[in-house]
Amino acid sequence: MSDNTAIEFRDVSRVFSVKHENQSGEVRAVDNVSLQIKDGEFFSLLGPSGSGKTTSLRMIAGFDRPTSGQILLYGQNVSSLPPYARDVNTVFQDYALFPHMTVGENVAYGLMIKKVARAEREKRMDEMLDLVQLPGFAGRKPLQLSGGQRQRVALARALINHPKVLLLDEPLGALDLKLRQQMQVELKSIQQRVGITFIFVTHDQEEALTMSDRIAVFNQGKIEQVGTPAEIYEHPQTPFVAGFVGVSNLVTGPVAKRITNSDRTFSIRPEKIHLAASSAEIDGDMYAADGRVRDVIYLGLYTRYLVELDGGGDLVVVEQNLKTTSMDVMKVKSQNVRLFWKKEHARYVGG
Repeated sequence: MSDNTAIEFRDVSRVFSVKHENQSGEVRAVDNVSLQIKDGEFFSLLGPSGSGKTTSLRMIAGFDRPTSGQILLYGQNVSSLPPYARDVNTVFQDYALFPHMTVGENVAYGLMIKKVARAEREKRMDEMLDLVQLPGFAGRKPLQLSGGQRQRVALARALINHPKVLLLDEPLGALDLKLRQQMQVELKSIQQRVGITFIFVTHDQEEALTMSDRIAVFNQGKIEQVGTPAEIYEHPQTPFVAGFVGVSNLVTGPVAKRITNSDRTFSIRPEKIHLAASSAEIDGDMYAADGRVRDVIYLGLYTRYLVELDGGGDLVVVEQNLKTTSMDVMKVKSQNVRLFWKKEHARYVGG
């Protein structure tokens, strides 16, 4: 382990015993995972429901313990330590604020438990409310706040003790889309200002791509790929990552053979594909496929085309609406077209 590693998983597994209709068995929620998260990173655990990301976060927090393997916090094995003995704090989706306390009392609660002097508590509480852009809110009750404001209070309460690592369990999931997007930017900004390690659990690919320094993509208890947002999006290493992170066309078997002269599965992102007249000539550094536009979906900023390929298979194509109107793009429906893309944009996945 390098000196700047905040969290390390060493062959960590978490197995749950389950009983169902007089039958018992085991579920491997986390399956032999090894992972290193650097000090000061904004690191996301991304995956669908049941993939193991939340169980991993709970084991870092101490709410759950690994069945096997070790979890290290700045080099110390904390696998069997209780939550209060770890220098981490957690922010939950439901905020978990005390409704009978004021905002200020909620934020300063951890300092009060530690018996920090009142003047120091109030000073640090004011600093935290400034940090999360809620100055002057100390006297309000949580029920007087919007969802976004309550989430900021929960964040301030978690940060006031200066934990080494902040754990965030889908903290933006209860917010509407516009507020969620605004909070993504603010959360990243706060993390950069406080400079501590944030570990963020989400099933939302856009959220992970927007905020993260690096991402671990979970699937069925295992990590499929770890990398920067650009690496995960542009260079998916498995069919699952290609299909789960963003939108991707997975082309395999005879269809792949017809296009690339190889039956290896490849992925091609919809925005990398160009749509042209069926007679268009294509350069040698391009792959091409002919087909018919089966459907056109106008989405304002861009248009999505579903193209049925000659000889079988479909490709989704996305083009930005730089000059076109909805009337223009609809004219393409049912027409024969030629699709083409740079060979370097086809990513072979798996095998």
